[in-house]
Amino acid sequence: MKKYLLSGVAALGLLAAGAASAADLPSRKGPVVAPVYAPVFTWTGLYVGVNAGYGFGNVNANGFANVGDLDGFIGGGQIGYNYQIGQLVLGAEADFQGADLSSGSNLGLVNVKTEYFGTVRARAGFAFDRFMVYATGGWAYGNVKTAIPALAFSSDRTHTGGFAVGGGVEYAFTNNIIAGVEYLYVDLGEKNIAGAGTKVGTDFSVVRARLSYKF
Repeated sequence: MKKYLLSGVAALGLLAAGAASAADLPSRKGPVVAPVYAPVFTWTGLYVGVNAGYGFGNVNANGFANVGDLDGFIGGGQIGYNYQIGQLVLGAEADFQGADLSSGSNLGLVNVKTEYFGTVRARAGFAFDRFMVYATGGWAYGNVKTAIPALAFSSDRTHTGGFAVGGGVEYAFTNNIIAGVEYLYVDLGEKNIAGAGTKVGTDFSVVRARLSYKF
C-alpha cells in the first residue's frame, strides 16, 4: 500500500512541475492591438452647397419705409471656407440666389420685383463637436425691377450698396455632409430711378435650409 501511495505522490509532483514549466513558456498569443479611435470632427475646410427658402420684406421709396410688401421663394448655392480654433470657428462665404420676390400690384403705386441677389459675408461660430451656432454679416447686391403704372414707367437696376446680417445653426451628419437652417436680413438700399424722380429699394428677411459638402 505504501508503494502505491508513494507512486501517486510522485505522479502528482511530476504533473505540478510540468504545469509550472508550461506557465514559464512564452505565450503564443499575438501582440495586443491598441484600440482604434475615430478622428475628432473638425469644421476646418472648403465647402460648397445648395439652399432654398422663403423671403419676405418691404418696398422703400424716397426714404419712406414699407410703402409696400414683397415676398416669394428663393433658392441658390453657397461656397465658403471655415477654420476651427478650439471651439471657435471663423470663415467666409459667398452665395448667389435666384428669387421670386414681388410686391404684386401694390394698388398701382410702386411695383417692385427682385429676381436675384447675392452676398459675401464673414462668419463666426461656436462648435459643440458636430453642432455649430454662428453669426454672419457682410455685403449684399441684387436687382430691383421697378414699375410706376401711373407714370407708365419701368426700370431694372442692380443695387450694389447693400448689406446682409444674420445667423444660423449647422450639424455635420458625416465628416462631409453638413445641413443647417439660416436667417438673413438683406437690405439692398435705395437707388435713384432716372426719369422718375424717385428712389426705390427693398429690404427683406430670408429663412432658408442649407445642405453643404465639406472637402
